[in-house]
Amino acid sequence: MIKKGLSRLGTFFLYLLSLLPFWFLYIIADIVFVILYYITGYRRRVVQENLRNSFPEKSAQERASIEKKYFKYMADLMMETIKSVSMSRRSVEKRMVCTNPEMVQHYFSQGKSILAAAGHYCNWEMACLSFGFLTNEKRMIVYKPQSNEIFTDFFNRTRARFGATMISMKQTLRKMIEFKNVLTFTVLASDQTPTAHEAQYFTTFLNQPTAVFLGIEKLTKVVNSVVIFYRIDLVKRGYYTYTFVPLAEEPEKTQPYEITEMHVKYLEGLIREKPEYWLWSHRRWKVKPPEGMKVH
Repeated sequence: MIKKGLSRLGTFFLYLLSLLPFWFLYIIADIVFVILYYITGYRRRVVQENLRNSFPEKSAQERASIEKKYFKYMADLMMETIKSVSMSRRSVEKRMVCTNPEMVQHYFSQGKSILAAAGHYCNWEMACLSFGFLTNEKRMIVYKPQSNEIFTDFFNRTRARFGATMISMKQTLRKMIEFKNVLTFTVLASDQTPTAHEAQYFTTFLNQPTAVFLGIEKLTKVVNSVVIFYRIDLVKRGYYTYTFVPLAEEPEKTQPYEITEMHVKYLEGLIREKPEYWLWSHRRWKVKPPEGMKVH
């Protein structure tokens, strides 16, 4: 009971904080960066290990530079995520701009639903808001429930403010089948980490054997939707563009695991371009392949 009360108090505080202007939140972000990077060293060992294993070809100095840039951006992302709680549609449209919205109508005009793979790269939370008013057709965002139900519900209500429907990972297949006969646009994170018992497929991602969910590939073959990548790019502090990149327009003609490899490799290429914008403090490689399992 006490825990729930504190959680509700925390969400109320986040809402009040979100009312502050961007310029003030970025002052806070600069302070948060100093605290995380220099004072507490928040997850720096995790970030350093992930960078070292992902980029063995880079020098220690190069990896240190990426690490520092990452923490600087993470502090900004924290404040931008809080700001998203109360951002207006006008503000979102100004700060998260789609470069090729016509692609959505192109596929819908052909009677094809869309399944978009995304990564925890750049500001995916603000992208969720923008996604909400991208089209009038059914929009669904798949999420992985967190341990704190109150915070999960709070951020899901934030993400759904402009019309998107939030769907738990375990309900995705049922919902996709339910809406099979209507046009839908569904977004899934392609870099979520499966639990050990869920890990059925391992691929080489950033030089390491990596467990990958097969959900995107399985879902698209059930409902025969086109597969695209939801690419987000930082333009300048607080301003982004996102672009839809076609991956598989005829999923029924692909080979087993081909779609999975497509979205994993695209994300890897994006990370290699500008690695500081990916979620390096996440323990992405805690699940290891069992002895004898093939790594693709």
